[in-house]
Amino acid sequence: MKKLFVLAALLFLSFVDAQNKTQVPFTETPIVLKINIDQLFGTLTMPDLKTKCPVALIISGSGPTDRNGNNPMMKNNSLKMLAEALAKNGIASLRYDKRGIGESKPSAISEQTLVFENYTEDAKSWINLLKQDLRFSQIIVIGHSEGSLIGMIAGAKANKFISIAGAGESADKLIKTQIASKSNKQIEEMTFPIIDSLKSGHTVNKVDPMLNSLFRPSIQPYLISWFKYDPKTEIKKLNIPILIVQGNQDLQVTVKDAELLSQANKNAELLIIDKMNHIMKIVDGDHQTNLESYKNESLPVSEIMIDKIISFIKK
Repeated sequence: MKKLFVLAALLFLSFVDAQNKTQVPFTETPIVLKINIDQLFGTLTMPDLKTKCPVALIISGSGPTDRNGNNPMMKNNSLKMLAEALAKNGIASLRYDKRGIGESKPSAISEQTLVFENYTEDAKSWINLLKQDLRFSQIIVIGHSEGSLIGMIAGAKANKFISIAGAGESADKLIKTQIASKSNKQIEEMTFPIIDSLKSGHTVNKVDPMLNSLFRPSIQPYLISWFKYDPKTEIKKLNIPILIVQGNQDLQVTVKDAELLSQANKNAELLIIDKMNHIMKIVDGDHQTNLESYKNESLPVSEIMIDKIISFIKK
């Protein structure tokens, strides 16, 4: 296992890098995945090449995060920047809106019936779509945040897997840690038994109204399905090259999470990037500066990360 610790619709674009090397022009086109009566929408970013090229499936994080890395409250274009950087270096990518998000909102599944497997099966379907495209030489799955777990479960169908800011513990443990760090013992005593019940696969009928945002009955089936996956177990199943990328200024996921993932699979490389935060951007400042970057669409993603991802895909 190798560890690296370092410091920190149609478009047609052409770029030149800092060394005055002409980079590959690319196009962006909409793409639709049909699953039964549902339609999921994405963007295919293609370098202008006459030969086959690698393609990366980029999977976004939790909540209302769209294909570009944005949500209704924050626009940072982190995943869009990643896709464009890959294209400039001859690597295609497909990023998509998950069910219920962005353009894929009409394909939302009701909260009562939504389970984590809906997301993993959709990712597998996107991979199958890419496999049928003769323009691509290999398929790489890139999962960001919650997309890391989705990606590693779907990743057995790919040639390589990249985790960016992926959790190293199951979601029940993460939620307990977050609650313990921000609340008093009384809240822990109210929430931990609920989490334990859901972890064992049992719903909880009576939930204090103040806890509805986390544990309302309609969301419990999703939590049960999510809690049963341990990222360490899932990444261990992958028999393909793996790159784990983590920033040490991440407010949501820790370096320890990345280390747990890398220790779970002997095929994994680990890259810790100094001053990189959860949305892959370099922040040189305090907690507030970090938070403000989530709304800064002009701040670029880490060049160190981009360079490593490109070399990992091309080797």
